[in-house]
Order: sequence, then C-alpha cells, then structure tokens
Amino acid sequence: MDIRVDDLTGAQVIGLIAEHLQGMADDSPPESIHALNLDGLKKPEITFWCAWEEEEILGCGAIKELHKEHAELKSMRTAKNHKRKGVARHILAHIIEEAINRGYKRISLETGSTDSFIPARKLYENFGFTYCEAFADYIPDGNSTFMTKEL
Repeated sequence: MDIRVDDLTGAQVIGLIAEHLQGMADDSPPESIHALNLDGLKKPEITFWCAWEEEEILGCGAIKELHKEHAELKSMRTAKNHKRKGVARHILAHIIEEAINRGYKRISLETGSTDSFIPARKLYENFGFTYCEAFADYIPDGNSTFMTKEL
C-alpha cells in the first residue's frame, strides 16, 4: 500500500470524494454533514492523502491545521471495494505519524453518532482517541460525536 499526498484532480480520487459525500448524505441530516467537498479539501491548511495499490485507489484521509499545535482529521474514507482490509488503519497511522512529525500536540475529529459510524468510532478508540466536547467552530449536535488524541 502506497500512501501519498494527492492533489484531488484524478478521476478515482474525485469518485472517492463523491462516494464519501454521498455516504454522509445517506447517514446524516444536511445540517450535520461536516465533510468537505473537493474545493474545501484544496485549502492551504489541508493536506490530503490517498492510499493506492498499483493504479487502484483504496482510501483517503486528510488533516486540517487548526493552529500550530492542533490538527483536525478530515475525510477518512475507504473505497467500497476495499472495506475490512485494514486500509483505514494504515491511513490513520500515517496521518498520526505525520501530525507528530509536524509538531502538533493534539489531533481531533468529528464523526457521526449513529450506528452506521460505529466502525469508525471503534477505529479511533483503538488508536487512543477519547470522546470530547465540540472543538474549533463546531456546535454540539446530536448527530455528531467529537473525539481527540494527545500526540
């Protein structure tokens, strides 16, 4: 598995982001969707990675710098044909390592609170994320769960 920074211009990446946004729309009311579209992911404070196996995309993830010591995990998604293969685990480990290398002291995230997000929450728990209050510009929402990890 090759995990590398991506410029969000390739057809497979664009398709994966569309799949991610559709998945969020399927599981959350519009006011509770905090996933970023392509333009949102191209902001200078965001670094976006994709995992590849040869020429096939496996998944993606990103971090958004909130300030010099705090980053937010964004856009974690495994391609539907590669679920339950450890893709998300590899991407998350890569992003956490990069966050540490950049000197962040904390990484936080927002994810859904419904049952469809249980696998994601379990993954984050397994990596040492703990539940926390809303952070940054988030407003507490019954459809959102907030987690954080000290680095």
